[in-house]
Amino acid sequence: MIGLSVVGALPAGAAGTSSVTVWTWNVAGWTMHRGSTTDGLVGQITSSVTNRGADLVALNELCQGQYDAVVSSLRAAGWPRDASNFARFEAHSTTACGGKPFGLAIFSKEPLGGANRYTLSSDGSTEARKLLCAPLQSSPHLRFCTTHITPLNQDLGGEKINVIQLTEVRNRVEAFDAAGDTVLVAGDFNAQPSYGRLDAWYSPTVDTAVNSHNTGAYRELDDTDARCPGYGEATTESAPGIESCGQTSKIDLIFVRATRVVGSYSADSLAIPPCGSAPCSDHRVLYGSVQVSVTPGG
Repeated sequence: MIGLSVVGALPAGAAGTSSVTVWTWNVAGWTMHRGSTTDGLVGQITSSVTNRGADLVALNELCQGQYDAVVSSLRAAGWPRDASNFARFEAHSTTACGGKPFGLAIFSKEPLGGANRYTLSSDGSTEARKLLCAPLQSSPHLRFCTTHITPLNQDLGGEKINVIQLTEVRNRVEAFDAAGDTVLVAGDFNAQPSYGRLDAWYSPTVDTAVNSHNTGAYRELDDTDARCPGYGEATTESAPGIESCGQTSKIDLIFVRATRVVGSYSADSLAIPPCGSAPCSDHRVLYGSVQVSVTPGG
């Protein structure tokens, strides 16, 4: 359970703490599943979410029919505490799943408040990239977001489109923080921790052989992994690279502002499970736990 715990007497407006487990997966719902809800993907999502004790869940590259099936499956598994108000979907395209909507989704073990839905700058494709967020009803200053940044790298008015989208997401998250919210943002960032375009995200306290020159305010829940400090564990099946300590690449990330972290945190990626005779995705699940400070009240 996501719970706001307060030790001792705190002045009005002071922060309590909340321990949260976040789980995120790019499921390749159309490219690898053609929108199927019966090939094993939905069951793999539900079992992993429940087995890992996830509180907050993000799915990328999801067909709306698969979203509906995941809602039903999680509800049947007794995972949400309020079966009527725990999920939100946002389309990147209204037709990309064989003529039906395709996009991203968030799920919460606790009831959600109203969603925030932002369209990012166009990369010139038919897909409108989004940032989807929602607060918890019980802790309205704890907000969860997901995004899927474009893989394209073309110049748009003197700046790369992927950098523009990353900046737009970061600015939105920073605005939430300035308003008193603790924000966890998970998804497919289409950038490895070592890439310069994430320097404005990572805190300067992350300074390792594979991730330096950082100027941002955030920690990524896997950035203390001993197998590749500052980088973490791979989340894809691409070719191994020097910048990833000899692993395959990591582009799925869970960020939280460093000033909101209380104590330690950690993350792990999971081997890609099978959906019948084929892999369920070309990405691994990434999940992590963190204790954060959260301002009580509405």
